[in-house]
Amino acid sequence: MARPAPKTKRPAPKKLKPAEQARIAELFERFQAQESDPRTELDYSSPYTLVVAVALSAQATDVSVNKATAKLFAVADTPQKMLALGEEGLKPFISSIGLFNTKAKNVIRTAQILVDEYGGEVPLEREKLQALPGVGRKTASVVLNELRIEPAIAVDTHVFRVSHRLGLATGKTPDAVEAELMAVVPEPYLTRAHHWLILHGRYVCVARRPKCEDCPVADLCPSRHLFVGS
Repeated sequence: MARPAPKTKRPAPKKLKPAEQARIAELFERFQAQESDPRTELDYSSPYTLVVAVALSAQATDVSVNKATAKLFAVADTPQKMLALGEEGLKPFISSIGLFNTKAKNVIRTAQILVDEYGGEVPLEREKLQALPGVGRKTASVVLNELRIEPAIAVDTHVFRVSHRLGLATGKTPDAVEAELMAVVPEPYLTRAHHWLILHGRYVCVARRPKCEDCPVADLCPSRHLFVGS
């Protein structure tokens, strides 16, 4: 199996006022109190099935991906089996997922690379992961963080929205927000911050009307006044 690369060096922590440091620490302490060890809601049984599931989840819900992969992984849970299934054999399993034609092509190309170059194993190194077809920075971050190889915060729409509302970031792009989060999230919470922010955005701090009345960190949120009573 490919040996994991050394962890990516974390950006220098941002210098914050003591009150802001305490606020951010309290945010994550409360998230931890609610869910001590959050994990992805995607179903997987190995690094390979995790990579495939995360790649399929782009512009799709975890529920829809899990429904598709439950049947897919029963017959093709390794790169070798995926190649045997082939692109045309794969498509019926994932046809309910958006962009399934492109995703099918990428999954098969990735399986071929893994077999040809890595002995059928997933290289657990960021540069090599990101070089796989259909696996960008966000997918690599999810995989490395989920497997506890490298603390990473993949910024999807939920994380982007919640980070701005909670005053953790101001960046205008996912990469900018990721850099800000890596610089302000306290070290003990780095490997789980990604999941806490996603879950908070998915179930509490929703896009149209956040559920401030049910929010465990409402009193720490600088955006609360924008929604309460609206």
